[in-house]
Amino acid sequence: MDKNSKIYVAGHAGMVGSALVRALIANGYNNIVFRTHKELDLTDQRAVVDFFTAEKPEYVFLAAAKVGGIMSNNTYPANFIYENIMIGSNVIHQSYLNNVKKLLFLGSSCIYPKFSPQPIKEEHLLTGLIEPTNEPYALAKISGIKMCQSYNRQYGTNFIAVMPTSLYGLNDNFDLNNSHIIPALIRKFHEAKVKGNSQVTAWGTGSPRREFLFVDDMADGCIFLMNNFNPTKEQNEKGEIFVNLGLGDDLEIKTLTEMIKDVVGYKGEIIWDTTKPDGAPRKLLDVDRMEKMGWRYKTNLKTGLSIVYEWYLANVDKIASAQAV
Repeated sequence: MDKNSKIYVAGHAGMVGSALVRALIANGYNNIVFRTHKELDLTDQRAVVDFFTAEKPEYVFLAAAKVGGIMSNNTYPANFIYENIMIGSNVIHQSYLNNVKKLLFLGSSCIYPKFSPQPIKEEHLLTGLIEPTNEPYALAKISGIKMCQSYNRQYGTNFIAVMPTSLYGLNDNFDLNNSHIIPALIRKFHEAKVKGNSQVTAWGTGSPRREFLFVDDMADGCIFLMNNFNPTKEQNEKGEIFVNLGLGDDLEIKTLTEMIKDVVGYKGEIIWDTTKPDGAPRKLLDVDRMEKMGWRYKTNLKTGLSIVYEWYLANVDKIASAQAV
């Protein structure tokens, strides 16, 4: 990408999209296009056609998605599969029709089978059953990957995908009804500290192992891929158009929970509600492909959690009022 290339970031207001915009600006890219959801509903085919016809972006980062934690995925499975398939289909197809030079599709590590060998390699995709708690979302993301591969095969496009591990960072969703684990625990521990509560309840057994990548590192990795990863025809035929993005290291949820408790400064007790689901027992990504290309993460988990908690403190009133609405 040239510094003045026209770049469309779909989903710029979310945690992932806003990190991409920050990283692009920090790297000197000065022609970034985006629309709010109110301005452009990416599930609306006609609206997406009109946008691409008018704007003609050269590069596309497809970070828009309906996302949420276990509770949200279990409660709204139809929303998750419909909205994510429609977003991917509309943006990918219009990128082809409007001669986008390159598109990067943001997937998720949840695409892999529940009992994948660890660490999870890219070739483990579609070798087993998906974790049921997020199957609709995962299937929509798999569809996006296969669309990118299929358009490359049939039309010679340069569409690639990245599979980040679990992400956290600024502009995360702290709504306790549908947030992921890190923002949910930050909010729980903070509110318990403020109210003087002696206990905080965490979901599951705490035994699953997870890997967490700071979202600004993810954005840096995506820009790296946009500039350096161009799959060959042979790679595309094999389905090697996507790359894992993570740390290559994980920890138990119990350890993560204690770490967040320490960062927040909460002194009470943690109670584990074992009636709640754990999800997959382990999800550690093999990041050899990414590291061989020359990229590695920069932010360790403790530092990243501290940055996010500081951001949360600065925005806590806004977050509370938004949830109240």
